[in-house]
Amino acid sequence: MNQETPPTYQPTSSRQELQELVQAQLERLLSQENYEGAKALLIPVQYVDIAEVIGNLPEPMQAIAFRLLSKEEAIEVFEYLDSNVQQALISDFKRQDVQEILDRMSPDDRARLFDELPAKVVRRLLQQLTPAERDSTALLLGYKPNTAGRIMTPEYLSIKENMTITQTLERIRSLADASELIYYIYVTDDARRLTGTFSLRNLITAQPEDIIGNIMTRDVVYVHTDTDQEEVARTIQRYDFLAVPVVDNEKRLVGIVTVDDVLDILQQETTEDIYKLGGLESAADNYFQTNLFTVARRRVSWLLILLLTNTLTSTVISGQEDILEQVVSLAAFIPLLIDTGGNVGAQSSTVVIRGLNTQEVRSNQAGKIIRKETTAGIVLGAMLGVVVTVWATFLQGNVGVSLAVGISLFAISIMASFAGAALPFLFRAMKLDPALMSAPFITTAVDVFGVLVYFNVARLILRI
Repeated sequence: MNQETPPTYQPTSSRQELQELVQAQLERLLSQENYEGAKALLIPVQYVDIAEVIGNLPEPMQAIAFRLLSKEEAIEVFEYLDSNVQQALISDFKRQDVQEILDRMSPDDRARLFDELPAKVVRRLLQQLTPAERDSTALLLGYKPNTAGRIMTPEYLSIKENMTITQTLERIRSLADASELIYYIYVTDDARRLTGTFSLRNLITAQPEDIIGNIMTRDVVYVHTDTDQEEVARTIQRYDFLAVPVVDNEKRLVGIVTVDDVLDILQQETTEDIYKLGGLESAADNYFQTNLFTVARRRVSWLLILLLTNTLTSTVISGQEDILEQVVSLAAFIPLLIDTGGNVGAQSSTVVIRGLNTQEVRSNQAGKIIRKETTAGIVLGAMLGVVVTVWATFLQGNVGVSLAVGISLFAISIMASFAGAALPFLFRAMKLDPALMSAPFITTAVDVFGVLVYFNVARLILRI
């Protein structure tokens, strides 16, 4: 068979273009059963890029492409694969293949994979692990989901206070391969309680005879095993850490959470919040790899709620048939008013929800934030009201209707800004998720009360 020439990695080429090129060539080679060419094609590619390429292949080709990798490459690439692809590959592997890959995975990545698998499969896979790896995985799985204990790795470096720099360096050399991170070294006492920490920089600049207890930092920032993963991410972000230690209730060091895991958490939490803002049920799996019926099920619940609540708007409109019969042109501006009000409310709620999630906004600042957003609504309403009044006059030629539309839009903008700012605080106080609850309630409030305001203003101005 002719061996495929690997793609040339030019500095001017974007990684996305290169990845697409590799994927297209790999798919063609696999379809031609040119496995030697496919194997050569993947040699210069980074592990994370190989994982993405394999994940984008047709499902029957994924296992074939993965088996072309050497054992060391397969272990590295497997950790970067999407969980759905990991599960599919595990079902295709022989028992020995699974054991070797799972045994070499880092404990936190292994626990994350097991979270996605059925309990029966997890029990079988746990039995295939070595005793040490089985214990470390069972330890992580014993903590609550989405907590520091569940996402930490027990592979860290720890030493004693009475050790010298020379002794510490020897210990690091002997344990470096078994630790996920060596930039921070943690100090514990005989009971494994965390007493201090120091960095690799401090270690290198210290004198060989210096005692660790004399140069370490005793004011240690740490999190507990039951700390929420979002709080862990904020801690690492706040202090610019590469990792944060995790302790149990007795302050014994049990693991660390590294910054690469935090990046995954931030992406996951942000995705969930965006889905909730759109009225979508969030889930851990990849939305674009989810089957059609699951997608529909996740969307339909909030759509049904919005459908039912929007009947209130229809009820209000049907109760105003007398004024609509006399001034039919009023009906033409109803969508404009409620859509603009919904957009204004969505802007305010998005700002507040984001502030609450990042802790830039505290619950005790509710009054200040609501006043600010309401004031912004007044300014926006005044500007939009003037514009829509002029535009409505140009379209309809009826000054009374135009004034009713402009004044109503001014009032609706104020109401929408107030609701968009206030409701997230209200739902947070009620222990509900502001991102999930705010959107439908803001939409309903703005629609119903906006239409009521519009028709009442029109009655006053048009004297109907």
